[in-house]
Amino acid sequence: MTTPAPAQTNKAGLSKNDYRGLPSTLCQGCGHNSIANQIITACYDLDVVPEQIMKFSGIGCSSKSPAYFLNRSFGFNGLHGRMSSLATGALFADISLRAIGVSGDGDTASIGLGGFKHMVRRNAPIVYIVENNGVYGLTKGQFSATAEVGLDLKHQGINQYMPVDICMEALASNATFVARSFAGDAKQVKELLKAALSHHGVAVLDIISPCVTFNNQENAIHSYTWGKDHEAPLHEISFIPAMDEIEIQGEFAEGTVREVSMHDGSTVLLKKLEKDYDPTSRANAFQMLESVQLNNWLVTGLLYIDESKPTLTETFNLVDTPLNRLTDPELRPGRETIDKINGMMF
Repeated sequence: MTTPAPAQTNKAGLSKNDYRGLPSTLCQGCGHNSIANQIITACYDLDVVPEQIMKFSGIGCSSKSPAYFLNRSFGFNGLHGRMSSLATGALFADISLRAIGVSGDGDTASIGLGGFKHMVRRNAPIVYIVENNGVYGLTKGQFSATAEVGLDLKHQGINQYMPVDICMEALASNATFVARSFAGDAKQVKELLKAALSHHGVAVLDIISPCVTFNNQENAIHSYTWGKDHEAPLHEISFIPAMDEIEIQGEFAEGTVREVSMHDGSTVLLKKLEKDYDPTSRANAFQMLESVQLNNWLVTGLLYIDESKPTLTETFNLVDTPLNRLTDPELRPGRETIDKINGMMF
């Protein structure tokens, strides 16, 4: 009998199995499953300890996803559109933990749009993932707020309304990290997740995640076929952890590399393709998104980043150790204090 080889571990001493969750109950081929797998890989590669993560979600197919990754992490599945409010409260309660929120286009762009925009403008320190498929998959495929105008679905008719652009809404709300990706581009999703997990503030990732059951026609913007045919990456992206940081010199000419430094000393490397694009310019990001709408492109990559702004929890005078992590002796008043209080009562 052969002895199985020991599982490979990361610098936290954990194997990839330590980052997995329950078996998925989503449809086979659902883009959400691919995103969950990349969250597992990104956290493993970054040596994140699962117990240092809080997971949040609302209602919808996307909001089932947190069950499928980081099974050892804290998690809370909230009400439809209320994930942002729930996560904001938790971030105040325990600033020692990182946060990952997984929402859908219905959960974020419809009933949850107000909460989403307020969380973004406050720069809450959270990786906010929108698994965007253009339909309400859990309730049988009605149009969501991100469905393109003119989309024709068998049981719904033709969509008459212009879509909400998640990235545009995030930029308009002064987000400090905005990116778009495609679930079919696993490498890009993974590298963007790594950068988002290392970002100092709110990181919004709008990931086109096809619904293979209700919205996967070849001409639908949220389908695998359309995404693969129309994806236009802004750059090739790699994430370099702080301990492996390298320096790149020279201009950002075509085919060369540009680095964006993160607050923790890590680096995002962007290899330029055809487009002359600066992800630190908010004006560039708006112009790019306008071009996307006019030309019917699926532009993916890091659209905007700003590492200079303080986070929501930094703007308040919070204690270094969260109250829920204080020991009993630290919570109890000292004997002298108790004696003084007792003496004042008589």
